[in-house]
Amino acid sequence: MVRSLKSSKKNKKKKGSKKGESSTVPSAPPKVWQPGVDQLEEGEELQFDPTAYNYLRGFDIGWPCLSFDIVHDSLGLIRTEFPHTVYGVAGTQAEKASWNYIGIFKLSNITGKKRQLVPAPSAGSDVDMESESSSDEEDEEESEDFKKPVLQLNKVAHEGCVNRIRSMTQKPHICATWADAGHVQVWDFSSFLNSLAESETDVSRGDNSIHRHTPIVKFGGHKDEGYAVDWSPVVTGRLVSGDCNKCIHLWEPMSNTWNVDTNPFVGHTASVEDLQWSPTEADVFASCSVDGTIAIWDIRIGKSPAISFKAHDVDVNVISWNRLSSIFMASGSDDGSFSIHDLRLIKGKSGESQVAAHFNYHKQPVTSIEWSPHEASTLAVSSADHQLTIWDLSLERDKEEEAEFRTQMQEQAIAPEDLPAPLLFVHQGQKDLKELHWHSQIPGMLISTSADGFNVLMPANIEITLPSAGF
Repeated sequence: MVRSLKSSKKNKKKKGSKKGESSTVPSAPPKVWQPGVDQLEEGEELQFDPTAYNYLRGFDIGWPCLSFDIVHDSLGLIRTEFPHTVYGVAGTQAEKASWNYIGIFKLSNITGKKRQLVPAPSAGSDVDMESESSSDEEDEEESEDFKKPVLQLNKVAHEGCVNRIRSMTQKPHICATWADAGHVQVWDFSSFLNSLAESETDVSRGDNSIHRHTPIVKFGGHKDEGYAVDWSPVVTGRLVSGDCNKCIHLWEPMSNTWNVDTNPFVGHTASVEDLQWSPTEADVFASCSVDGTIAIWDIRIGKSPAISFKAHDVDVNVISWNRLSSIFMASGSDDGSFSIHDLRLIKGKSGESQVAAHFNYHKQPVTSIEWSPHEASTLAVSSADHQLTIWDLSLERDKEEEAEFRTQMQEQAIAPEDLPAPLLFVHQGQKDLKELHWHSQIPGMLISTSADGFNVLMPANIEITLPSAGF
């Protein structure tokens, strides 16, 4: 259970993915850096490799952020062409409780380009000729691709630190927040989002004032603070919130308000860490706990789990229900491992799950996990080991392809020999990663938050495709 992110305002940190000597003439190709495995030697530094990304840029909202959400917008359901615009909501972890706020932001002028992972194989082709450019041209392209986006930010005062924040998919201006003060609130941010949408300014930030805004509902019925909250993707306005006292409360939407059931769902023996509604069943949700279990609940049959199974030997920090293939659920634990569970194979009301896949790559607790909204076999994981990883479970090891790839890449970097076959991408350079989200309307885009701010990234080897199901 790794959560805390309260600190003072921070300095920018250089991003890096390769380890190389600081001399102007390196004696060997740089080495791919592995946190928890490699150590920087005297005279070595981390170097950022821009060719690995279609886009990468950092930004911050003033204070560190433990939780954020991407706001669904009306700019297009599937957007693949630059420039991009992103809307989001984020909560702060300020040095003093009274300094906290919710940041409602718009990030525009996100401009990048597509790159090939390796050079095209056919010598003399048009593609080869286009990919061959002078260093001056490449430098010019780099400056254009990675130019600074425009950040506009509205701040709304929040009582205490924001443990978690979630925007409703069906009504994105409605957001729920969990406060470390022990209450859950629902907000209407339509006026702030509309002001951002109507703004044509090309100047970042805007005014620095913190607005006083009254939430629609404030529920103080939880006996302790919490981190688990989720909106139903099937029933508009239906919400669940879970706390560190093992209790889960159901919120049912009414006219302009919510009715919160004060009789909680109880089944875990320790803190409820995360909640996820089923992507297909209106009355079913899942929870995970410090007790090492995942529970599946049906609100029609009482306040006890319909199914409960042991998922990990330690705390289960996060879960993600696959919205493109709902038979699969991913879970991340405190020992750095994550698992893929096939829900069809769970036997009995209480028992062991049939794990479809299990990975021990990360060296510290998993802090966030999320399936891609566009590829059923792909998911992203963040960890306290300062890595964000992307996995494609449909990939299998092919020794011939690996050998060919290493031959093409040997002059660029020395890659580790023992990486898992499904590991598609490793993003580094952020300190103490806390949460990540895929953008549901911009294929291949992720946003992550950490102790030193946000990153917007679009890995070059993530293909842009329409949603597909099954793997």
